[in-house]
Amino acid sequence: MSRRTAVIAIAVAGLLGVVVIVCLAVLPGWLYPSLTTAELHAVAGAADRIQLQQTQAQLQNGVRASLLQTFAGLLVVIGAAATWWQVRVNREGQITERFTRAIEHVGSDNMDIRIGGIYALERIARNSSSDRRTVQFILGAFIRNHAPWHVGMVNGPVHPTVEVDERPWLQFRAADLQAAAVVLARAMFAVNRMSTAEPGGAELYLSRVDLRGLQVSHGHFTDVHFRYANLARSWLRGCRFDRSDFTRADLRKTWLEGASFAKADLTGAYLAGANLRNADLRAAIVCGTDFSGCDLTGAELLDAHADAATRWPAEFDAERLAVAGVQVRT
Repeated sequence: MSRRTAVIAIAVAGLLGVVVIVCLAVLPGWLYPSLTTAELHAVAGAADRIQLQQTQAQLQNGVRASLLQTFAGLLVVIGAAATWWQVRVNREGQITERFTRAIEHVGSDNMDIRIGGIYALERIARNSSSDRRTVQFILGAFIRNHAPWHVGMVNGPVHPTVEVDERPWLQFRAADLQAAAVVLARAMFAVNRMSTAEPGGAELYLSRVDLRGLQVSHGHFTDVHFRYANLARSWLRGCRFDRSDFTRADLRKTWLEGASFAKADLTGAYLAGANLRNADLRAAIVCGTDFSGCDLTGAELLDAHADAATRWPAEFDAERLAVAGVQVRT
């Protein structure tokens, strides 16, 4: 307990003590005032006068007892409230300490320590709802800083790459990035589930990042900016990307079976050879999107907005697009 808190507690206790003393001294006599000498002389018998005085004293003592019980109850409540407050303060202090230590670990040069820090942040986000959004943005910044894809900059990479790299999965090349993405997907699910705000309130920026070979199943990446990101040859089965921005993103040969892109912006995205079986693309913007060689079996395309530059698999002619409910701009 801090010194200031202790001083306040002592002052409150002292004030309460004064109130108790005053009430015990004044209130019983005010509710049941003592009989005056004249009133006592008006009573005929001495025994009756004594009995009357005893009854009056009992009533006053009853008031005092009730007051003492009330104040005792107040003390219990105040003590419980003080204990709860102290527990809360201690818990906040522990979370702050754990948070600081986790951030130090995430910034370590040792990958094993970084991974430990990332999972420590997940524990903090799970135990402290007020810190979930902060953890979300910290992990997003970690990915941006450790996996940049500097499209459009001098000496930046060709986007999309000429060929899809058949490199190892991300978890074998950069296990810390894989861990950060997995934890981020779970943290975003928790943030979105507790949020009462309108869609779009949990926006996260993962634009121009290199996450080729990422493996996340049934993760939540709603309202995320993936503009010009490289996610080629990733495993993202069942993930939710609703309302996310994939403008010019590279998703070639990515496994997206059962993924949801409802109301997502896929303008100019590269999805050649991707598996989109049973994917949800309702109301998505797919103008200029490259779906050539994609598996769109069972995909929902109702109200998807395409244009003449959109490249569809060979079997998707104008009639099939119309049946699927695709809105083709002319």
